[in-house]
Amino acid sequence: MKNLTSLALICFVLISGFSSAQPLAVYVSDAGNFNIGPWQIAKFDQNGTFEGALMNTDDDIVWPQDIIFLENDGAVLISNLGPAGNISKHDWASGDFIGDFADGLGGPTRMKIGPDGLLYVLQWSNTVNKVLRYDLDGTFVDEFTSVGVPQSIGIDWDAAGDLYVSSYGTSIVRKFNGTTGIDEGLFINSDLNGPTNIFFEASGNLIVFDYNTGIIKRFDAVGNYVEDVITGLLGPEGFAFFPNGDILIGNGGDGSIKRYDSSYNFLGNFVEPGILLTPNAIVIRDDVPLSVPVNELNAFFVTPTIGSYFTFNTKVTDAYEKLGVYDTIGKLVETVKIAENSVWDASRLSEGSYFLVAIKDGKKASQKIIITNK
Repeated sequence: MKNLTSLALICFVLISGFSSAQPLAVYVSDAGNFNIGPWQIAKFDQNGTFEGALMNTDDDIVWPQDIIFLENDGAVLISNLGPAGNISKHDWASGDFIGDFADGLGGPTRMKIGPDGLLYVLQWSNTVNKVLRYDLDGTFVDEFTSVGVPQSIGIDWDAAGDLYVSSYGTSIVRKFNGTTGIDEGLFINSDLNGPTNIFFEASGNLIVFDYNTGIIKRFDAVGNYVEDVITGLLGPEGFAFFPNGDILIGNGGDGSIKRYDSSYNFLGNFVEPGILLTPNAIVIRDDVPLSVPVNELNAFFVTPTIGSYFTFNTKVTDAYEKLGVYDTIGKLVETVKIAENSVWDASRLSEGSYFLVAIKDGKKASQKIIITNK
């Protein structure tokens, strides 16, 4: 009990010192004039103020598609639809090119860390287009899906862990077994015209961005069309959720980023036209991600820093048996036994800010995360 009390006090002090002052940053992949640029990964503050380009056409990005931050590596991955078919790796603070994470792909588009802790990558090619998997160190694992999905550009998992991939070119959403990658057929094969992003709501319904019609559509848990939730967009692509449930959506027709509440009511432009040409991916994260050093220990336990599924950084967590999860008032809400998990499912916890705290041999460390169940 004494140790738990001490940890709670540590967490409270850390949160008191950092949570109110810690701003969020918004990163946007700008596809420019598609295959001819100019391209950039633009950075905005949490109010939509442009802070400059983290990287641009001169920084080894070509027709960028998606953004994945690897916090424990201090790196960011950019998928590039250019001729090299590569995923480039950059320093997350400066944008400097580190090297290729992967190359020779058939036009990589969306990337997402899956429930198994691997990086899933979609391919645009009409001939080489199975979903690929990589370890987070860049080691190729496999072609995960039994069949390809041409011009694939949307990816998510349902509550049962099955995988869904959208095809812009064929206007479908295909379902795969989440464990084996075996094709389970077309989940949606009508009511779409050029789907891009997809994501599941907590209710089990699937939201689909229909690029060519400018409509965000809702489908039920068996793939039936339900309703239009947003209309009047021009080339919607790219989205991210704020901790309060507000959603940002890229609007390619005028280069704006639009903000909606959790019920899809329009709140206004987060980014006005004129800064971006063709936004196609959005990431929200801590402006300076917190892994607060205590007794000189500083490391990231999990990635990403915002979400509901978190992958353990085993290079760090192998030194510990468990992590304490504390809310913003210093209350212990969960204990995670590291040895039993490679991925921590935090979706059962309420949305908001938390601290992961570990202690061993008198050394303590803490990492701030934000849980959002969207």
